[in-house]
Amino acid sequence: MLDPLYLLIAVVVVALIFDYINGFHDTANSIATVVSTRVLKPTQAVSMAAGLNLVGAFLGVEVAKTIGKGMVDASAVTQITVLAALLGAIVWNLLTWYYGIPSSSSHALIGGLCGSAAAYSGFNTLHLDGLRDKVFIPMIVSPVLGLIIGFVVMSILYHLLFKAKPGFVSRWFSKAQLASAGFMALSHGSNDAQKTMGIITLALISYEASKTGVTTNDFHVPLWVVISCAVAMGAGTLAGGWKIIHTMGSKMIKLQPVHGFAAETSAALMILGASHMGMPVSTTHVISTSIMGVGAAKRFSAVRWGVVGSIVWAWVLTFPLSFILGASAFYLLDIVF
Repeated sequence: MLDPLYLLIAVVVVALIFDYINGFHDTANSIATVVSTRVLKPTQAVSMAAGLNLVGAFLGVEVAKTIGKGMVDASAVTQITVLAALLGAIVWNLLTWYYGIPSSSSHALIGGLCGSAAAYSGFNTLHLDGLRDKVFIPMIVSPVLGLIIGFVVMSILYHLLFKAKPGFVSRWFSKAQLASAGFMALSHGSNDAQKTMGIITLALISYEASKTGVTTNDFHVPLWVVISCAVAMGAGTLAGGWKIIHTMGSKMIKLQPVHGFAAETSAALMILGASHMGMPVSTTHVISTSIMGVGAAKRFSAVRWGVVGSIVWAWVLTFPLSFILGASAFYLLDIVF
């Protein structure tokens, strides 16, 4: 059996690798619209998103507490289960990134954690109430709200601007979209970076329990964990996930600055609200459906629904397949260690 300290170090390293991958996998959430509308050059956009993702990670730890306390029993959390959860989520993220599919890193991580915990000590270790209230209901509700709010905001803008000249609208919203894209990047950091904070803190609690024999209920995220996760996600965002940016920015709908502003503002408000309530929502789902809603407000046929269908299938499959990957990783690690 490997020394618990070495296992802890391995978990922290792999968690930060996951956070980095999460950053470039989800870069599109922050900048796909601002790049596709040519308001910012790609290098400018990823630099802005990386900086604001980093800042957003410092806005709270409520989501980290949900990941750490609301998903599985503390008795099911070991270094091996945490490491397996991360490996399962990394595999799924890399697969979807390779094929340019904007799937949820959040649901991949939660699915991997639930799968590895269930493989370790059975399905009764899963907090079904917490999963229902904090994961599954938001998983369904947040994309629907993103679609509706994006549609409503864009419809209001059409009503207010129907007499405005296209040149004026394009110039004004090119400036406004700088703010909305920054707002989106900030909200993304506030939700997504916290998930890795929760995972690392779980590993720290497990390590202390292995030394003392007592599992504490005190869930406190150390400052060094916040800083390291913020930096890892910011660095990943700086790398840019261009395949997914292309899918979200141009394959679903052709965007103008006013559409990008409406989608980003709608999504960012929802994500910040979810972060405040400790809900680990999928930022990918929210911004994607906001873009769909904005497109549908223009005209229903403006949205390329065939592309949307393949994205939705990835959303549906993310949790169960990540669950299987997390469980499989646990069985392999259990043999090795």
